[in-house]
Amino acid sequence: MHVREAFAIAIRSLRANRLRSALTTIGIIIGVSAVIILVGLGDGIKAGFNTQFGALANQIIVTKLNVAAPGSGLPKDLRDNDIEALTNPANAPDIASATPVINGSQLISYRQQQFLGALAGSTPDYLSILDRQIMVGQNFTASQAKSNARVVVLGPDVISSLFNGDAAAAIGKDVRIGRTNFKVVGVVTSNGQQDNAAIMPLGAARAFLVGGNDRITEIVVKAASVNQVDEAQRQVYSIMDERHNIKDPVARDYTATALQNLLEKATTFLSYLTVFTLAVAAMSLVVGGLGVANIMLVSVTERTREIGIRKAIGARRSAIMKQFLIESTMLAGIGGVIGIIVGVAVVVAGMVVVPRVAPNFGTPDVSVGAIIIAFVISLLIGLVAGGYPANRAAGLRPIEALRYQ
Repeated sequence: MHVREAFAIAIRSLRANRLRSALTTIGIIIGVSAVIILVGLGDGIKAGFNTQFGALANQIIVTKLNVAAPGSGLPKDLRDNDIEALTNPANAPDIASATPVINGSQLISYRQQQFLGALAGSTPDYLSILDRQIMVGQNFTASQAKSNARVVVLGPDVISSLFNGDAAAAIGKDVRIGRTNFKVVGVVTSNGQQDNAAIMPLGAARAFLVGGNDRITEIVVKAASVNQVDEAQRQVYSIMDERHNIKDPVARDYTATALQNLLEKATTFLSYLTVFTLAVAAMSLVVGGLGVANIMLVSVTERTREIGIRKAIGARRSAIMKQFLIESTMLAGIGGVIGIIVGVAVVVAGMVVVPRVAPNFGTPDVSVGAIIIAFVISLLIGLVAGGYPANRAAGLRPIEALRYQ
């Protein structure tokens, strides 16, 4: 039997049982489309994560411990002169900058609306270091920071609560933070981090809200490059150990956390999550393969007399086997093609909808590799699922097949 003739017979068989063929391919369609959709979403999440947090990869956060380390005295505060030591090129050549930050929480109010927000007092470069963008207005200036001006940049959550989400309406307004009025000069875009913050000059935060003279809550250290993070972290430990009289690393009264390590762990977790979801999607392909095998067995049973007639007039075993393998592969292949269309359509729709609904989620992306792999696997499933039924059909004896009713 020629391959063209085998394909023609397979097509006639599938047409003769259209409903059964359609139902059989559902498992393959779901499996293939699920693989494409999940890979597209996974790639989108990773891309969004890297875009959102990639700029933080060269940062090291230095914070004071809240409790004393074993065998040491009370933790020492972080102070302004720690900044001077960390930015001394002679001692820290791999550190590009060190930014002081005062953190806390304050009640923010405007007219009758109130919001408990996070306080961040720092220098004008604080927003650029955290890769925060101004949506409306502007950041406070160096002169305003030097004069302890009562100006503030608000996060989008504060705007939603106090100004019904109208960022433009907030610019120039005075909001009450604690017991002091501050003028709103800017609003940052949302990125899921500190969206509830009120960001102001460090001196203003000390003078009007938290006091503390030269004490700071944390230091944001920026390495000269991502490749220099490890060396910069070692320099932070060396300088801070000397300033805090730390002889044993176990007795450190501060922490210096490299965000690069946290980002790598998060990326690894996302990769594992993607693999897990793909394994779940693969189960749909397995179920679809069982459906193909079941239908092919039924087809062999229904066409036993047909097989007997063909073998009686000279059809070889290989021809019969080839026919049923082609049918099962076509069945799986059709399901794979439809699954690709459905999967790509959903991902393309996600590329339009997701950025509007969840801009920080990451835009899904169509993966050509996932399409090829999913389709090839669907064809292999068709071959494997049709193998036993095809072998069974090819092994039928002509006389017994002709007697079958």
